[in-house]
Amino acid sequence: MITIIDYGVGNISAFQNAYKRLDIPTKIAKTTKDLDDAKKLILPGVGSFDYAMSQLNASGMREKLDELVIEDKVPIIGICVGMQMMGNRSDEGKLEGLKWIDSEILKFEENLIQQRTKLPHMGWNDVTPINNHSLFKGLGKNAIFYFLHSFYFKCNNPTDSIAFSEYGISFSSAVNRDNIYGIQFHPEKSHQYGEKLLHNFANI
Repeated sequence: MITIIDYGVGNISAFQNAYKRLDIPTKIAKTTKDLDDAKKLILPGVGSFDYAMSQLNASGMREKLDELVIEDKVPIIGICVGMQMMGNRSDEGKLEGLKWIDSEILKFEENLIQQRTKLPHMGWNDVTPINNHSLFKGLGKNAIFYFLHSFYFKCNNPTDSIAFSEYGISFSSAVNRDNIYGIQFHPEKSHQYGEKLLHNFANI
């Protein structure tokens, strides 16, 4: 069972549909009670850092999530802004992040980007896993994923990075510390590659 955290930010139905195609049951959590007995968690996110953090803080689920993730070690994966929220802070806002992974969220330096349209980083891009991480099991060298972001995740501990992508610089497009996972791209928009990754997370 995959519990998808619905705090008013993120395309919840897209994850439900992806897991339905994979024949894996899902549950939506809108309250603390909905998080009871959660075995795997998805923290989606779109839009700005401060808005997403304020919505999560206002949802009433923040303290329970800290308990599940930090104390009970329930596996969780953050998607896009959901990943960025797992860091300490962001150049995009003033609020503190969840501080689950020691990191800073920084804005891309536009002068380093070769593309005519510099920001946001939007569209398909390669993702290069490190050390054959299980999150990328069965995804060959031709796998690509859909991105939409202007800020990137900089790990203060490089061993937390499990995959890199290139956009002006090489940046961490996937991270992992213990039971905590994050991906900068959108698996729910990445066709068969994204569904394979979501399937891998369900089997972790």
